[in-house]
Amino acid sequence: MAGYPRSPNVLKGGFVVMDEAGAKVQRVHAFQYNPDSLSRTLAPRGAGSSPGDNAQALRRTGPPAETIALEIEFDATDALEHPDRHAEVVEHGIAADLAALESFLTPRVETITATKALADQGLIEVLPAPGELLLLVLGPARVLPVRITGFAITEEAFDRRLNPIRAKAALSFQVLTSEDLAMTSRAAELFLAHLKRREKLVGGLGTSLAALGLESLA
Repeated sequence: MAGYPRSPNVLKGGFVVMDEAGAKVQRVHAFQYNPDSLSRTLAPRGAGSSPGDNAQALRRTGPPAETIALEIEFDATDALEHPDRHAEVVEHGIAADLAALESFLTPRVETITATKALADQGLIEVLPAPGELLLLVLGPARVLPVRITGFAITEEAFDRRLNPIRAKAALSFQVLTSEDLAMTSRAAELFLAHLKRREKLVGGLGTSLAALGLESLA
């Protein structure tokens, strides 16, 4: 054999941050390393909620409530081997990457101060500031509007100025479905496009009763 084959060109997953209306992409954050594993939990939404409710047993009121949990890693080792090409990493380690994740949860300073000033003047009712639309992208077939429900960072190594240079972030998400969103919104449109891709995958499967050892269901 003439050497080893090249490693496959693997797509990066990551996040897309859009404005509240989903009209404009504001930021894109690709994973440095794709997660090694990902867990998904789906809870069905059905009309029947009690045993014996035979009139509603097969009715589904909407897509299932889905949660996703994953862990992503950051490591500045490779960048620090070439300090002339990575001045930001030399100066701050992976602090910018961690700050990007935290920004998904935090309103911008000008939004906080402007809302507070208006509330102090009695000009507006105090309500949560409208947030950006966050998309979790796991390849072209999975582009999901999500809300972060859990967030934990473990910083594992530091440079001489105590900047983190290696860390893991454990995140959990609620997938925002058409049950959670206005049907006319861009987020709902993105979710329904995801469902259509799933339906197309299922439609490509083919089998028969014989594959299960059955001739009929009579």
